[in-house]
Amino acid sequence: MGKVLIVEDEKNLLELYRMELEEEGYSVATAESGEAALRVSEEFQPDLVVLDLKLGEEEGLRVLSDLKYQNRERPVILNTAYNHYKHDFSSWAADAYLIKSGDISELKSKIRELLAN
Repeated sequence: MGKVLIVEDEKNLLELYRMELEEEGYSVATAESGEAALRVSEEFQPDLVVLDLKLGEEEGLRVLSDLKYQNRERPVILNTAYNHYKHDFSSWAADAYLIKSGDISELKSKIRELLAN
């Protein structure tokens, strides 16, 4: 179906997303930090990235910029608990912006949509 990189520092969410997306048929790689995300992205070459904006002390928008520098065409979904980033000009480089929820059907739907294009 496609290769998805999930960048999330909250281990329970990371595991939930990985399991759910693998059940959908995706090949999934994970990273818990921005540095790891860039390294895994180079090695795994994902078709799409799901990126948390708060990665401990790291700023997800910097990671977004670095990921887009690696591959401008690869879609990135910002997945965050914070709505105010939506109005930050830097976040506009992302292909989608989702607010985290216990129901990940919206995330799955957005992944399908972006990979279909």
